[in-house]
Amino acid sequence: MSRFLFVVPPLPGHITPAAAVAAELAGRGHDVAWAGQSAVLDGLVATGHPVFPCADVPAVEDRPRELRGAAALRFLWASYFAPLAYAMAPGVTAAVMEFGPDLLVVDQQTVAGALVAERLGVPYATCCTNPAGLPGSSLTDRPGSRYATSQPGEGTSDLLEGLRLRLGDPSAPYDPRFSPRLTLVFSTGELVGPQPPERGPVRFVGPLYASMPVPAAVPGVETADFPWGWVDRDDGRALVLVDLGAPDSPVDARFLAQCVDGARARSREVRAVVADPAGILGPPRGDDDILIHPAVPRRALLARTHAVVCHGGHHAVTEALWHGTPLVVAPVRDDQPVVAAQVAAVGAGVRVRRGGADAKAVGSALDAVLGQPHFAAAARRVGRSLREAGGAPSAAAQLEELAIAEQENPWQGLQI
Repeated sequence: MSRFLFVVPPLPGHITPAAAVAAELAGRGHDVAWAGQSAVLDGLVATGHPVFPCADVPAVEDRPRELRGAAALRFLWASYFAPLAYAMAPGVTAAVMEFGPDLLVVDQQTVAGALVAERLGVPYATCCTNPAGLPGSSLTDRPGSRYATSQPGEGTSDLLEGLRLRLGDPSAPYDPRFSPRLTLVFSTGELVGPQPPERGPVRFVGPLYASMPVPAAVPGVETADFPWGWVDRDDGRALVLVDLGAPDSPVDARFLAQCVDGARARSREVRAVVADPAGILGPPRGDDDILIHPAVPRRALLARTHAVVCHGGHHAVTEALWHGTPLVVAPVRDDQPVVAAQVAAVGAGVRVRRGGADAKAVGSALDAVLGQPHFAAAARRVGRSLREAGGAPSAAAQLEELAIAEQENPWQGLQI
């Protein structure tokens, strides 16, 4: 049996899929431990797994909304992920020394794990929870660079170089966000596309929904009183789910209202469930055409839904596609524009501009994904690939195989 140390950021969306893989490994008899922020890990990982505490840094509360693409990525790395790496490195080092893992399993956004591993000569695998971090997705690779980035000063190459000089092996020839041994991607090549071989072995294992608990729709908001009778009545109309998350600007609030108007304008063919966690549209209510509720049981609804309007986040998109449901995506920032472009490229949905789309534009997009069969066919094709990718069992099997291979042929890193 092998020993696996998971290194994760204090972000539940990154911890939960890793926890599913860790549980699978533990069920196969392996020893599992965690390096991260104890307060966040508590309740998200199995109680029997040791947690080695790491320091944290304050979350970034105010990000300039005008930043896009490489500039937005650089801001996020400079203000959060790079400081987090410096803060976590001592705790990760202590965890490796005390736990003695055969393999580190490192979240792509927690490069402290990768850099400590290469400095101590311990092999690591990368977990990529979001395909926006893959080459050729959000940024254009700079020819000849070991870092997947854009132009000098716009991406993250200099930040990663500085981190490596202080925390890792300066002579290492690869981008630490991609293990030269294995990168597990919680998506599918059917959606993301092929990956360049120079970034190391990339294996798609799909989202891990079958191994993950059903998330709360909105923290602190119950869904026990959700009116399933409204959803389940069969009147021949298509059911649309509008779920844009919590709005954080007047533009978001306006777009939510436009979605309601766009759906209502075609009420002869469509009825819609609208998630309104902030109460922007007023108190919860429902009429023949529109149901507005603060919290929706998303996974259960998706099994009944004919189309989804969402922000284009990877989790929201893959949940819909898992069920073969076509999408209207209205991205804002971070991974959303990347994932929205992927959805449009594979023909599984339509992208609209949140800032400029009115009710007519939203309605036209709904008409397209509901009325043109090729959108649903593409969504079903991608959904099939997500379900067949293997999930947590596949991820665990590949980590097992790598751990055994590394024990037989040890990685020669920079020893201290």
